[in-house]
Amino acid sequence: MPAGGVIADEALDCLVIGGGPAGLTSAIYLGRFFRTVLIVDKGWSRAEWIPLSHNLPGFPQGVEGPVLLDRLRAQARLYGAPLKFGQVDALERADDGLFVASVEGAPVTARTVVLATGVLENKPPLPHVAEAVKNGLIRTCPICDGYESQGKRVAVMGAGEHAAAEALFLRTYTDKLSLLLPREAEALAPDTLTALAAAKIGLIHADVASVQLGDDGVTALSVEDGQTHRFDVVYSAFGTTSQTQLAKTLGARMDDAGRLYVSEHQETSIAGLYAAGDLVRGLNQIAVANGEAAIAATAIHNRLPKRPYRIAAAAPASVAATAAAIHSAPRPKCG
Repeated sequence: MPAGGVIADEALDCLVIGGGPAGLTSAIYLGRFFRTVLIVDKGWSRAEWIPLSHNLPGFPQGVEGPVLLDRLRAQARLYGAPLKFGQVDALERADDGLFVASVEGAPVTARTVVLATGVLENKPPLPHVAEAVKNGLIRTCPICDGYESQGKRVAVMGAGEHAAAEALFLRTYTDKLSLLLPREAEALAPDTLTALAAAKIGLIHADVASVQLGDDGVTALSVEDGQTHRFDVVYSAFGTTSQTQLAKTLGARMDDAGRLYVSEHQETSIAGLYAAGDLVRGLNQIAVANGEAAIAATAIHNRLPKRPYRIAAAAPASVAATAAAIHSAPRPKCG
């Protein structure tokens, strides 16, 4: 089994590509099944952007994205699933049925693969948008934190029907909504305009030049004509781009939005290639990613040859320390 992120000499039971919640959860399950697994992570997950989430089951006080990822990484290591930071440059299927990945130029072979590469947020035309999201000036998931927007002045920035749908979704939580559309945005459908008017959602056609957070916690959006609009919460709704390049090279079937088709066991149209998380269904939720990862990992374990039980060696002190650290980790701060 590879350790400490070292690439294995023999074929792995599974190569997990992506170190977000879906990838790490699948690796945890596979490690507990005593399967040899390696996680390859490019070092960035959308979960890193979460300042504080209150909708993840088991965290009533909320959890910060980086805190959650650190705990998942520690738990994966606890069960013998090492993580290697790096890029998977290519993924092929060999004549013997094994998958061969190029990781930073080095080959890795595996009997199965879990793709958990997720999606990229299509960024609004703003400078320093990543910092704005991390600092809570701009939010990206109304499903995750719409509840916390009750009765607040909310703006949705976007460029089309998707943004309008998000604004209408948020009408559940507030009646003080505005939809900000770039001047060059494609015209909305008549039915959409009717729905927005019925919901009393204001339309602002302007290009946002900057975003600032005031001392009073109000976000100020400055537009190109010099006007400033003030909101309590601002959402970015420019959509996402699926990271399915590796699946495309193998010929995996996907829909027009670039989402992978999977079976009830999360297997793609390529035998032995599984997918979990945001690049599958479009409901970009950590709880969904965890469930899909658990399904994929269990299916992988059941398809591979069974291994007879052998008494394991005593857990090293480092593993015991990792378990203790997970158990005693302080609760995340509540915002």
